[in-house]
Amino acid sequence: MPQELAAVDCTSSSLRVVPWCESCDRYFTPTSVDGDGACPTCGVRLEIAPDADHTPPKTPWHFWVGVVAAGGYLIWRAFEGVFLLF
Repeated sequence: MPQELAAVDCTSSSLRVVPWCESCDRYFTPTSVDGDGACPTCGVRLEIAPDADHTPPKTPWHFWVGVVAAGGYLIWRAFEGVFLLF
């Protein structure tokens, strides 16, 4: 049985789940929901989104390649800067 959102939770800025309307088949922002927790389009009481997996996505490998390249460049520039002093 799906959980329903309370009217207070729909207007709260600390809401971490996205309201989902089954009949409209779309997500809503918490600020666009009516004060009583109903869908602004059809008036049906909204449910919590079905996808409850809130794990953050893994950092892509090409980001880490860029970090290593930038670090290597900065180390090389520091190495050159030290030799320019002497």
